[in-house]
Amino acid sequence: MNEAFWGEERPGWGERLRRWGRGRLAPRDPVRPMAWAREDLPGWARRHRWFLGVFGLGALLRLVTVLGYRPALWFPDSYTYVVTAMRPRPDLVRPAGYSMFLRLFEAFHSFALVVTVQHVLGLLAGVMVYVTVLRRGGRAWAAVLACAPVLLDAYQIELEHLLVSDSLFTFLLVAAVCLAMRRRLTARASAALGLLLAAATLTRTVGLPLIAVFALVLLAYGMRRAGAAAETTAETEGTARPSTVRPGRVVAVIVLPFLVTALVPVAAYAGWFYASHQRLGIIGSNGVFLYARTMSFADCAVMDPPADLAVLCDPRPPAARPVSQEYIWDAASPLVRLPGITFTKETDTLAGRFASLAIRSQPLDYLRTTLTELGRSFTPGRPVYPDADTYGYYRFPATVPPPPGRYPALVGKEFARRYEQGPLTVRISEPLAGWMRGYQRVAWLPGAALLAVLLVPPAAWTARRATAARRAPGAPDPGGWGLAWATAWALLLVPAATAQFDYRYTLPAVPLACLAAALAVTRPAASAAPPASRGGREGA
Repeated sequence: MNEAFWGEERPGWGERLRRWGRGRLAPRDPVRPMAWAREDLPGWARRHRWFLGVFGLGALLRLVTVLGYRPALWFPDSYTYVVTAMRPRPDLVRPAGYSMFLRLFEAFHSFALVVTVQHVLGLLAGVMVYVTVLRRGGRAWAAVLACAPVLLDAYQIELEHLLVSDSLFTFLLVAAVCLAMRRRLTARASAALGLLLAAATLTRTVGLPLIAVFALVLLAYGMRRAGAAAETTAETEGTARPSTVRPGRVVAVIVLPFLVTALVPVAAYAGWFYASHQRLGIIGSNGVFLYARTMSFADCAVMDPPADLAVLCDPRPPAARPVSQEYIWDAASPLVRLPGITFTKETDTLAGRFASLAIRSQPLDYLRTTLTELGRSFTPGRPVYPDADTYGYYRFPATVPPPPGRYPALVGKEFARRYEQGPLTVRISEPLAGWMRGYQRVAWLPGAALLAVLLVPPAAWTARRATAARRAPGAPDPGGWGLAWATAWALLLVPAATAQFDYRYTLPAVPLACLAAALAVTRPAASAAPPASRGGREGA
């Protein structure tokens, strides 16, 4: 590869680590480290004082939560995760990534430790957002505002205290987006990015379409980088000689490591799933969930289904039907009344065929109900949805929650006792728990505010484009916010289109939306180098 593109030979990892340590960790005067600390730490703390205040408050709130609700809070899905952790086998409904996370801590026999780690992951997500905004040239105040929701939102803190996969998923996805925004994306960073996306996909399946989104972003980045390298080479060597830069190789160096590290773990898990259930995929419930989703509008008089699908029809008008999830778990559901368990291959295939027919027969109704579910993410208040029981799991309880009622949860409770090797009953310590309940009543990001945050990037880009059009030709640089913004919208749209709205599905999108907004209000430096010379250093 041309030296004008790659530069001089890079030192090894050991030498690079030593240089980093000498430059960032070593005191100015090794003989007097305390004097160095007195000189440097106050200045560093002053520069980041607002962030340190927000971070400290977030850490304090999480400490109060850990002490107020011990050992952890439970959700109906929690018991299934524990069963898979104690008896490793792919689950038909949820991938096993979070269960393997639980298994990492099994030796400690402490769910309190698990949720403490989840709280730490939430804090780290805030740190990554803050650092990324600053490294991309953002303003300090914008960086603090961007990380404040993930650090201080009471529902975010409560979700971290639940034994569910969302905290781990949020951390992995924020890490992936922040890594993709590096000024210079190397092959190693691309490979690490693929591993993060694979882990996120095996934690929550909504991560699977994001692999394609990131792959397209990396492809565009590689092509831009190859073009910049070719221009630099032409300027260095003169136009009389053909460029020695191979665009295909430049793109492959970035894209191929990502695809390998993202797809190989997912494919390996799919192989494990097939060996366990003789079915393709990483879960076996896609058809069931899509069937439940379409029951918000499916009209069999319009669909005219064949006899084998007609058994899944609901004669009630859509306005009189229960929420979508009841068609999966309620014993009165036409799907649940079929012989065998709900998630057998035959039942899932039948449900998928019904859902496909409903979408093809009523595409506008499907679009309308999808937009309705998506719109629930942006309500000014927080109305009860999808039902009071599910809504209640996202609030800090004032009394000890009742034991689980579903059969899978009853089975999972026995495995949870083996994991904890102690009582599972939530111990509520007052007044600490009361403080968190009071805090939750006032400290949360309304859906309308989330929508406003999501509208900031396109609004800022449009305004900047109009200004630039009056001053100079060409469109302005969007500032690198596109990936975070698109990922946030994907996290909101995919559940609305394939399952139903749930408040916990919106929380992973919040830090990414705030990151995009903070970068969107960043003005490009006046002294920035022209695109041809900085193309090798631009983030994805």
